[in-house]
Amino acid sequence: MATVRRAAVSTIRPLITPEGVDLRIKLADAGTRAAAFLLDFVIIVVAAIVITIVALLGVGGLGGEEAQPLFVVWIILIFFLRNAYFIVFEAGRRAATPGKRMLGIRVASRSGAGLSVDQVIARNLMREIEIFLPLSIILGRSEMGLADTLSTIFGLVWTLLFALFPLFNRDRMRIGDLLAGTWVVEAPKLALVEDLSQRQNARAFRFTQAQLDAYGIAELHKLEEVLRRDDYFALKAVAETIGRKIGMTIEPVDSRAFLTAYYGELRAQLERKLLLGNRKADKYQR
Repeated sequence: MATVRRAAVSTIRPLITPEGVDLRIKLADAGTRAAAFLLDFVIIVVAAIVITIVALLGVGGLGGEEAQPLFVVWIILIFFLRNAYFIVFEAGRRAATPGKRMLGIRVASRSGAGLSVDQVIARNLMREIEIFLPLSIILGRSEMGLADTLSTIFGLVWTLLFALFPLFNRDRMRIGDLLAGTWVVEAPKLALVEDLSQRQNARAFRFTQAQLDAYGIAELHKLEEVLRRDDYFALKAVAETIGRKIGMTIEPVDSRAFLTAYYGELRAQLERKLLLGNRKADKYQR
């Protein structure tokens, strides 16, 4: 039992937000990450098969020379498919691909700030070098009849070394995570808030337009994480920070009710502004 407890604690890391709040994240284990990648890989393969079938139907009446440019286009499409898939989903609000979401994990910035598009691109382009490049070389040489035992072994060892890299560092990072400054962490599927109008303690708080304008989308996401974790000390620290920022005094016992109310109204305001084309990225944008 003590060993299990120590193992669980060893995966806990401090994640200090720009507001100075420690969210205490839990790293995803290697098995979960591998399973999420396999789920995503299956989705990509299915999409690639569909694209291939459509392409074959399109070039059915063409000769070999006429079809060659289309084959090049097909290769480019598959390259963009597997990269755009990871980048688009991880750059989204949930910072997770469908595979990660199914297994309850997500990508987070080790700095504690919001996950940037640059970080997402960097960590996912490295996957080309880690996995897809050596596998593509092996498959390409096999199709041309040029594959040999040595090159196949080299490609497989290359892939295996990168795939096992998370097992040999305490933060379970891929090379892509190391370069991009990211972690893959657990994101428990907890209900955040039900209908806010049903919460009497949440209705007790009202905010002016100026108070809601103090924060943007990046802070809304961090506030959502704090509410999901439901840690008393984090809730208290964030409530005090926001209270000072907007000129309100919040009692510790009211921290969660205050943050729930502020989250609901801030989200509603940002959604209205987004519909009107006015998007405030964070608290520093005017």
